[in-house]
Amino acid sequence: MSSNHHPVKPQTAIFSKGYDPQRSEGAAVPPVFRTSTFIFKTAAEGKRAFELAYGLDTMKLGESPALIYTRVNNPNCEILETKITAWDGAEDAAIFSSGMGAISSTCLAFLKPGDTLIFSDPVYGGTEFFFRRILPMFNIRTIPFPAGASKADMEKLVQNDPTVKAIFIESPANPTIMMSDIGAAREIADQYSDDARKILLIVDNTFMGPIFSSPLKLGADVILYSATKFFGGHSDLVAGLAMGSKEHVGLIKVFRTILGSNSDPDTAWLIHRSLATLQIRMEKQQENAIKIVEFLRTHPQVQAVAYPGLPEMGENQVELWKRQCTGTGSLLCFFTQGGEAEAFKVLDAIQHMKMAVSLGGVESLIEHPYSMTHADMTAAEKDHAGITQNMIRLSVGLEDPDDLIADLKQALEKS
Repeated sequence: MSSNHHPVKPQTAIFSKGYDPQRSEGAAVPPVFRTSTFIFKTAAEGKRAFELAYGLDTMKLGESPALIYTRVNNPNCEILETKITAWDGAEDAAIFSSGMGAISSTCLAFLKPGDTLIFSDPVYGGTEFFFRRILPMFNIRTIPFPAGASKADMEKLVQNDPTVKAIFIESPANPTIMMSDIGAAREIADQYSDDARKILLIVDNTFMGPIFSSPLKLGADVILYSATKFFGGHSDLVAGLAMGSKEHVGLIKVFRTILGSNSDPDTAWLIHRSLATLQIRMEKQQENAIKIVEFLRTHPQVQAVAYPGLPEMGENQVELWKRQCTGTGSLLCFFTQGGEAEAFKVLDAIQHMKMAVSLGGVESLIEHPYSMTHADMTAAEKDHAGITQNMIRLSVGLEDPDDLIADLKQALEKS
């Protein structure tokens, strides 16, 4: 086969995809377009730009609309949105000012009063608050189902309820690391969708994506990310992403414009900077995490470890992981012997890891989900979701794994 037809892998594509240096004075990397507004060449060009920005018309093949205003679009954001689809194979992407900006804007784009969203439980604390507290204020009902639920259990929530318009899955779940069946959710959405209603499948792919999980290939309509995490990767920015078809993302972008949840050029530039190392960072973090998991599984002060693919996660969870993922990632939870007091002793004794929320950065971050990221949930909700007082969540970074293991060992001895 001719080399011209050799399929280029994402790690190569992101170096050239979406950016023409000759449009920026030959700059090897995009400059930062720190401007609020853009000048139209003609009135007709301005008219057409607004027709597309507000969804009054669809873009024609090969059309490149004029830039309007950085809340609507910006060269840095558009370059990033084109590049960042490489791994997931999405038609389009939308960048947001935060992961919650992506989640809230996407849900509001597709749900209206009277609709119902069902979601895997647990989810990230901000998502959980939005689903349980905010959406119901707009008469949008939200119903949780346990992460890892069977197809039959998910189907019960949909089959006799014509108001269900969206299925939201976070897999693996934050913080329990439980996988949910994306393929089964797709089958349910297809079975109960008709001309009168289309059930949308939305997947939060933050923990594993885009390197170790590709939900669009499993049937997701829209995938969401906190780009703060692995895409940014250095704990120095906050951003979100939505990816999917041009049709779905186009509607999301209209809501992003009106809700004002777009990102800024500096943040887009920083994420662009991080793309070149995204794959090697995630692969090395995974390598470190595997070593730490093996240490924790045999430590007498550790009751259990939750990590993708481990036999102790259960046969169904292992099968789901094999079907949906190409790696194990760098997020794990472990459970101390005892309760909150013992967990706090470990956290307070840690020296090399940083006690902070967030994840996916180059440094290892460790936290207590029960009292921190998921504090807003009631005790009953935490119990139902499997979030316990002796649970510690660890996002493994790029430090030497032997040093991280020694750090955990000395901390566990103090519990």
